Amino acid sequence: MLNPPTVRAVVLVGLALSACHGAAPDPTAYPRHRDVIATVFWVGEPASADNGWIANDQSYWDADWQEHFGGLDDPDHRTADGSRPSAFIPEENPFYFALPYGELTDDDVVKPDVSRVPWYRGQRVSRDHSILKNRWIEVSLGRRTVYAQWEDVGPFGEDDADYVFGGAAPAEPRSGLDLSPAAAAALGLAGRGRVSWRFVPEGQVPDGPWTRIETTRGEAG
Repeated sequence: MLNPPTVRAVVLVGLALSACHGAAPDPTAYPRHRDVIATVFWVGEPASADNGWIANDQSYWDADWQEHFGGLDDPDHRTADGSRPSAFIPEENPFYFALPYGELTDDDVVKPDVSRVPWYRGQRVSRDHSILKNRWIEVSLGRRTVYAQWEDVGPFGEDDADYVFGGAAPAEPRSGLDLSPAAAAALGLAGRGRVSWRFVPEGQVPDGPWTRIETTRGEAG
């Protein structure tokens, strides 16, 4: 039987070994970002002052985003529950979002701070094999909660790792999160509001309208 000092030494050695082997952080413990201004954007949104004169027929990862989605995700013509455009059934998840970080430079070089991404493990990274695209978040407004997939970068920036993967406030005061019309409708968000959000592993996403169509194009294998 080990005496108390020996037990303590064994425990300390075990903790040291865990630290040396770089034990992965608990994926259920992603921090929650609170009081973040959220705005609404959509696939096919034309360029305007509201979106920094950047049209949304393309996304950060997909030059043919509108085509792959199936058409314009019209915010003014929706099904009764607001979960999708009324004109067609989308080919990709209508519950999507944008955050202001992308893992590549304009020259498609992997950014040095990609190591800030909690789930990055040295995977191959490119526009066609993203470690960010299609990731899930949980967003809450009051008593309502919605889940959505990461499908574009913004609003108004693509280098804010301190906020997206850390504890800093968004660098851009106008908005720290863009939500699709479907996600906004589920939250009761009328164009603009303050929400909380956090990353969630795919296995923790509950069934709902956001799981009827899941986007898989372009994610790293």
